[in-house]
Amino acid sequence: MPTSHCKEALSDVWGRLNNSIIVRGEGSYILDDQGNRYLDFTSGIGVTATGHCHPQIVGAIESQASQLLFGQMNCMLPEITVRYATALRGKTPDSIETFFFSNSGAEAVEGAVKLARIATGRPNVIAFEGGFHGRTAMTMALTSSKKVYREGFQPLPAGVFFAPFPNSFYYGWSREETVRFCLGQLERLLQTQSSAEETAAIIIEPVLGEGGFVPAPVEFLSGLREICDRTGILLIVDEIQSGFGRTGKMWAHEHSGISPDILTMAKGIASGLPMSAIGASHELMSRWTPGSHGGTYGGGSAISMAAALATLEVIENERLIENARVAGSLLKERIELIVTKYSGTVDVRGHGLMVGVELMRDGKPDKPTAINIQAECLKNKLLILICGTGGNVLRWLPPLNVSEQEIDIACNTFESALEKSVS
Repeated sequence: MPTSHCKEALSDVWGRLNNSIIVRGEGSYILDDQGNRYLDFTSGIGVTATGHCHPQIVGAIESQASQLLFGQMNCMLPEITVRYATALRGKTPDSIETFFFSNSGAEAVEGAVKLARIATGRPNVIAFEGGFHGRTAMTMALTSSKKVYREGFQPLPAGVFFAPFPNSFYYGWSREETVRFCLGQLERLLQTQSSAEETAAIIIEPVLGEGGFVPAPVEFLSGLREICDRTGILLIVDEIQSGFGRTGKMWAHEHSGISPDILTMAKGIASGLPMSAIGASHELMSRWTPGSHGGTYGGGSAISMAAALATLEVIENERLIENARVAGSLLKERIELIVTKYSGTVDVRGHGLMVGVELMRDGKPDKPTAINIQAECLKNKLLILICGTGGNVLRWLPPLNVSEQEIDIACNTFESALEKSVS
């Protein structure tokens, strides 16, 4: 069948960076059916954390496939799921000791909200402007990174309130002023819209993902933790994009020293296989009545569990968290030098291998230049993504085992694309 017919069989709802037919992945590269080789600095939006088809991940999948493919958690207890939960427990904060597994980040967030509501007996949830938590009904209600995710689907589930995220580049203030303002607005929200007595949880991405790759300041996350401790509100930290070593620590919230009450995980969890998790204390998780939450595939895919366990082993054995720190510093340094050629205002930010480059011109988001740079990079076989409310943030998400040589290639391509786009 011609490849054009294959494309026509797919829904147009997927916005797609590259329309080539991809047949193979190798480390930081993907190859199409015409033999073209692309350097993939998207990692499937942070999913292929150990690169494409890491041999140890592939080996774990092949081995598990001959033993058990699926064991439904209501019917049996797969040994590989128990092994993975035990291993994951050793990689999470002390406050996170029990896990519920599902398939996607949106499912994990849905489950986290359900857990917070049943555990506290309170109905409402506070999210932050610019946040992205998924595309299901509840997670759309929590999302405000772009109007496209909500437009045409409202009304959405009620009981959701938004507080400002501390983005000092957006406000044009100092870090201290921004943190003080945003914490003050959150306190005001609790006095005017959703009282602490009716607020089950506050959910936050420690680094905004779709909202522009903006790290939350340490002081803000500390203030958030203090508010939650004082009021009995549960703190849900959404590490779906920023977890599993992406920011140079196992979890992005570790940069601030806080601990969440509930932790949501996905994307890089299983190096490309569909899987997510909710983590909480045993005491908190036990407030769920058995049967009140579940899912056919959650925890039952032995293949995903094997891939996830191998992912943890690769992250540790190959020192990928350290590589994310070192390679991430190199990437930021190179980008900061390159963007001096841009005539507008630019902000290079992020931790580890989660780097955002925001372009502004005449006080407005410079979306055209971002799009042109992305297109030029694609012509030269480099895949990078765009995010941000204004569509003006170039986001860099290479695999955690990216090499210095690959960063050099990507940055040289980016530099050429920037020069062409601003000339």
